[in-house]
Amino acid sequence: MEPNKVINFQSLKDSVGRFNLRDKTFLIPEMNRIGAHLLAATFRGFDIHAKVMDTCKGLDLGQEYTSGKECYPCQITTGDILYYMQKERERLGDEFDPENYVYFMPEADGPCRFGMYNKYQRIVLDSFADFSGLKIGSLTTKDGYSLAGMIEKERVKDLRKAAYFSVVVADILDRLLWKIRPYEKEPGMTDKFIEKSMRGMEGTFETFGPDKEFDKILDKLEEIIEEGKAIIDPEIPPKPRIGIVGEIYLRTHVHANQDVIRVLEKYGAEVVNASIAEWVNYTTYDGLRDAKIGFRLNLKQFRFGPAREHLKKMLGFGVELFYQQRRQKQVYKRVRSHIDLAEDHKIGHLEDIIKKDDLFSFDVGTEACLSIPGIVQYARDEFNGVVNVYPFTCMPSTITSAIVKPLINELRIPYLDTPYDSSYQPGREAAIRTFMYQAHQHFKRKGGRR
Repeated sequence: MEPNKVINFQSLKDSVGRFNLRDKTFLIPEMNRIGAHLLAATFRGFDIHAKVMDTCKGLDLGQEYTSGKECYPCQITTGDILYYMQKERERLGDEFDPENYVYFMPEADGPCRFGMYNKYQRIVLDSFADFSGLKIGSLTTKDGYSLAGMIEKERVKDLRKAAYFSVVVADILDRLLWKIRPYEKEPGMTDKFIEKSMRGMEGTFETFGPDKEFDKILDKLEEIIEEGKAIIDPEIPPKPRIGIVGEIYLRTHVHANQDVIRVLEKYGAEVVNASIAEWVNYTTYDGLRDAKIGFRLNLKQFRFGPAREHLKKMLGFGVELFYQQRRQKQVYKRVRSHIDLAEDHKIGHLEDIIKKDDLFSFDVGTEACLSIPGIVQYARDEFNGVVNVYPFTCMPSTITSAIVKPLINELRIPYLDTPYDSSYQPGREAAIRTFMYQAHQHFKRKGGRR
């Protein structure tokens, strides 16, 4: 191999992890558009120069430096960072210094391949002499995405609380978009309104996020909701409700899923997508669950030292989960006093569904823990169809499909798998159109109720 292409595996330890973000440009990939922009605004409120990178403009680069066996999100995010860094090098010339940047790429604790993205992308970046100094800031599900080490110790809790709040508010804006757009008075009104609202909310988080003035943020959110309600045409009759589950990146990244929600709406749907906060709550819940298992196991073996460590983790995760659920409930309570938006599924309730029907186990992990019971709950809530959105070859979503398909006749609800890679399948829209025909029939059988 050429000397500058030899992999330095030490960089996987030294250049992937938590790094102080002061005086750095913090690069955030766009997964969910609103969520990424509100998160970046929250970081800026704490005097961190956070920026959301353009997405999919460097997809050719992402495909060039991946083999095609990786998950589709790996191709997209690899292309995003390579494209951004190349443009920065062209823009700054001799003043370009990769050490001025930290690229945000969190990870999940296996078996999902997402846990390997930042390691693989570290190897790719190290193959470019000009990019090897770029650090990858990685948070992990092992500690519930702790922000320790990325900002001053005394501000870590405030930043985490504000960041979580931004995730919940972003979910609300997304659900407001999906609630209004199928019933808008004129085509395009909702998209313009939500884009304007997102920009306004960015400034709100920059101003009020650092001091945790969440009531003022909610005041702004209520103003947005009241303005948005005026876009709804009351003469448009109710439409079939479609629930979406699946892999977190694909189901929220409109370029990756080829704007599947808009296509569903084109054929008469009102859509509710699984939220980002649901995944954050799950990682905290799973940490608490693992800590409880470890505590009981070590206590039985009279290993009191490890038992105390697990007890400490139990308390930490327990307090965190209580805060997240309480804060989320507070937001939805205020929002639902203005408009009927679907609330999130509670993670404990989803595990109860899995246990009662013996469908799966939280011991296995991955998003299948959310998708499988999520589909069951959508059916119980009288949704008119469910779509599973995921990358081609995604293991958790393939498991979801395999477990759920035999249940469909029992649940009596239309179901559709929509795997994606970078290609456009000629029969995709026909499959969605057929699915929506079934959803309309289901809607009629239920008496056309929402």
